[in-house]
Amino acid sequence: MDIGCGTGYFLKKCQENGWRITGTEPDNGARQKAKDLTAKEIYGNIDEIKAIKEFNVITLWHVLEHIHDPVKALVKIKELLKDEGTLIIAVPNLESNDSKYYQETWAAYDVPRHLYHFSKTALNNLLTQTGFQLIETKPMKFDSYYVSMLSEKYKGTNNLLNAFITGYKSNLKAKKKNQEITLVSYISQE
Repeated sequence: MDIGCGTGYFLKKCQENGWRITGTEPDNGARQKAKDLTAKEIYGNIDEIKAIKEFNVITLWHVLEHIHDPVKALVKIKELLKDEGTLIIAVPNLESNDSKYYQETWAAYDVPRHLYHFSKTALNNLLTQTGFQLIETKPMKFDSYYVSMLSEKYKGTNNLLNAFITGYKSNLKAKKKNQEITLVSYISQE
């Protein structure tokens, strides 16, 4: 299940690779496009899904920071996920080099759409609180470049070379400090 599946392209790729899929998407237009693309029911939110312990994998690709009550959402996700299932979460890293460099013009703040901002520690604490165990983190290296490009635009400079350099430095520093969470956190239940 992909929570916040948008227009369904990730779900479609999973479907083409033999996965049984479902998704949620609150935006009516995007949800309809995902339904049309996958020929599957796409729910408006996770509360509409009644299946308990149904899913092997649940993904939230840059979604958790938009959810009004992340604790409630993760408790519901735990009900939907099989006991040995995997939850994959990608969120912007509040402690990233690009966050520190761009400060108030860091695009990943994205206020008011981003309701929460996570460091690796904060995300791990939230997951532990809701009964999950952090297994592994991996970088989403292109995110730092993309966020840096947007941040340059927000600064009013639109300097793509500086965005590339900042994104590159952010990836290097994250690797050295083991801070990679702009990333994906692979999480399994306890």
